[in-house]
Formats: sequence, C-alpha cells, structure tokens
Amino acid sequence: MANKAPANPAVKKYVKTGIIAAIVVAVAAIGIWAVSAVSNRGGATVEEAMAVVTPDAANAADLRIAVIRMDAIQNDAAVLKDLAAQRAKYEETLRKELETRQKELEAEKEEIEKSQDVLSRDALQRRIVDYQNRVTELQRDLTERAQSVEIAFQKALNEVQTKHLDPVIEGIIAKKNLAMVIDGRFARIGATATNLDITNEVIAALDKKVSKVKMDTPQGF
Repeated sequence: MANKAPANPAVKKYVKTGIIAAIVVAVAAIGIWAVSAVSNRGGATVEEAMAVVTPDAANAADLRIAVIRMDAIQNDAAVLKDLAAQRAKYEETLRKELETRQKELEAEKEEIEKSQDVLSRDALQRRIVDYQNRVTELQRDLTERAQSVEIAFQKALNEVQTKHLDPVIEGIIAKKNLAMVIDGRFARIGATATNLDITNEVIAALDKKVSKVKMDTPQGF
C-alpha cells in the first residue's frame, strides 16, 4: 500500500478556489511586493537575499500529478445536479409571479391612461405615484427574493464542498499518493498521458457518498 502523501494546504486551496482565484491572489501578492520593493530601496541585494534560499527542489520522479475537471463535476455529479434543479424550481416560481404581477400592472396602467380625462389633476397624480410605488416595490421584492435563492444555493454548495467533495478529493490524493491536483479546464494533456484525469473517479466517489443536499428555504418562499 502506498504511503499517504502529506497534506498539502496549497493543493487544497487550489482545488477549492480554482486557478482564476489563484491568479488573483498571485497578482495581488506581486503588487504588494512591488510596493514594498519601492519603499525599501537600499536593502539587501538579490545575491544577499538568496542566502535564505535553499537549493532543494521537488524531484520530477516524485511528483505524482492528477487532473480534475471541476466543470464536469458540477454538471455530472448527482448532488450538484439536484441542487441546480432545486434552484431552478425557485427561479421558475419567481418568473411566473413576475409575469402575473406585470400583467396586473399593465392593466392598471391602461386604466390610468383611460381616466386622464375624468380624474382631477391631483387625483391623477396620486394614482400615478401609487402605480410607480407598486412597480418599485415589485422590483425590490423580486430582487431580494432572487438574491435569497442564490444565497441558499451557495450555502448548500459550500456544504457539499466542505463536507463531501473536499474529503473525497483528499481521500483520492492519499490513496493515489498524489503530490498535486490541478484544474483540467486549464491544462493541456498529451495523447500519451494515462491515468492523469481522475474526474470520473471523483464523480463516482462523490455520488456514492452523497446524492442530495436540501437547500434552505429562501426568504420570501
């Protein structure tokens, strides 16, 4: 049985955040370094700074690498497909309600237009203001409820990742004695590479561990 590779915080963070977030962090770090470098002119030379750097480096023969396509996991894993369906159901409810209330407001708008020659100027102005307030209220209500759907969805996604997906990936890393896992969406894999893409294994293991996670009921539903 292969020895379990030591936990690699960088790998875990990479898997969690993806390459885009990793690039943002790296660019931010570069920016901070640049500011620091400008403000600390006259410090150690590059040669002097290298005194704290060891000549040690990873040996290619020791680097067992795997690729995971996170987009495929999101699209194909049973629990994530179920979560997407739950969100879509709430969004469909909002769409139907929007259509119904829009029709009501359109009908009211037509009534106001027809009553322009009947109502006094002040009465007409009050109806128009009331109508505009109802439109604003509808927009605010549906926006807040749509945001609550997304919040509930993201909370459920985080639960899937922290309680299920991360442990599955870490278990595979340990079982395969991997040194690094990268996002396959940004990798170029040669035709001769074998046993490199472990996406299907991740999906199969995740499906076996969990198939459904219920979203919290969003506010307003």
